[in-house]
Amino acid sequence: MAKQKRSRLDLQKMKDEKQPAVWITAYDFWTAQFAEKAGMDMILVGDSLGMCIYGYEGTVPVTMAQCIYHSEAVRRGAPNTFVIGDMPFLSYQVSIPDAVQNAGRFFKEARVDAVKLEGGQRVVPQIKAIADGGMLVMGHIGLTPQSSGQLGGFKAQGRTAETAKELIDDALLIQEAGAFALLVEAVPPEVCEIMKNRLKIPVYSIGAGIHADGQLMICSDVLGIFQAFTPKFVKKYENLAQKTTDAFLKYAEEVRKGEFPAPEHAYKMVDGELPRLEALLKHS
Repeated sequence: MAKQKRSRLDLQKMKDEKQPAVWITAYDFWTAQFAEKAGMDMILVGDSLGMCIYGYEGTVPVTMAQCIYHSEAVRRGAPNTFVIGDMPFLSYQVSIPDAVQNAGRFFKEARVDAVKLEGGQRVVPQIKAIADGGMLVMGHIGLTPQSSGQLGGFKAQGRTAETAKELIDDALLIQEAGAFALLVEAVPPEVCEIMKNRLKIPVYSIGAGIHADGQLMICSDVLGIFQAFTPKFVKKYENLAQKTTDAFLKYAEEVRKGEFPAPEHAYKMVDGELPRLEALLKHS
């Protein structure tokens, strides 16, 4: 029996009933298939694909075309999972009409269930316009990678009373603008808990502690694939980087030693056809 896709109402009910939502990033068909099979409540096609797939130093170079392309692949791999498309840098900051049009592309071309964009008070008009356009939109505050330069790098946010208050104010404005949920990244658990208790909409964490309405992790971190750096909040559940390297080393070793392919890895000619082939070649 096919898995039943979560809806916005389901996610809200999970918050109300204190049932944590579990979600993960995915950027391709295969990872999305595995995520759906594991019963993830949501999948985010994050602009983190810039680092995890393309090897960029950050998320700023990621384009709309790349995000749409990967969102399409994820939708094919997880047709029965709530999929969120991540709006990349400059797809919503330039103007409100741009924001609405680019959000619409995710829904029309990749058939996502929602979009996500980064920022607090300054993107409230865009959030409101996208929501008014009949599209589900999620906010994202705290450590916002697209504006990490302004933040002084990939650093935790809201660690003082003043900066925490600013984030809480942003969270309330985002809810008021019509966002259906909020992602909070790299802030102290106490701050995230205050947001969760003050907001009616679900408040999710990536590196913001256990008190949130659910948790997001990057697939490449969970699997132990991404090697460039490991954020403090990451738990690696596997070490596929080492396992993959070991498999490649073993394959190369067997080829160089003449051990692969073995007879069991080769196709056989139909009985009696080899002599016929030799005869044909002799007379050609």
